[in-house]
Amino acid sequence: MNKTKEEYMQMAIDLAQKNVEEGKGGPFGAVIVKNGEIIATGANSVTTLNDPTAHAEVTAIRNACKKLNSFQLDDCEIYSSCEPCPMCLGAIYWARPKALYFAADKDDASNAGFDDSFIYEELELDYSKRSILTQQLTMNSKLKPFEIWDKSSLKLAY
Repeated sequence: MNKTKEEYMQMAIDLAQKNVEEGKGGPFGAVIVKNGEIIATGANSVTTLNDPTAHAEVTAIRNACKKLNSFQLDDCEIYSSCEPCPMCLGAIYWARPKALYFAADKDDASNAGFDDSFIYEELELDYSKRSILTQQLTMNSKLKPFEIWDKSSLKLAY
């Protein structure tokens, strides 16, 4: 029996809460659903895996793609306990689900010490003004991978 959006969201929130209570990572959880079936879940494990990309949504996407044997989440819905950070939002767009639902928003996350506003600000800056040295190197070979991709019979477009 299909659950409501609120029931799936409560599962994501419960994952986030359990994650904190068990000391496994930050207060974030995600559930991915396809046709009323839970395909995968994920919880933040940045500190336990020493992996800055191990956010709940990215973990859930990796798990779902592995289960579906696909690099896209066609017809899937993502339920996130909190509005996704810029990295997770990018991953969600690349995964191409049909919907994203979240509970807490980025201001709630910021108030709890998870402020991503500096990343949004950095993206708008000229490379020379970013807090991490960002510099394009002029290379004659820079387009070669794209040229090979364009001609490849092995490519699988995405």
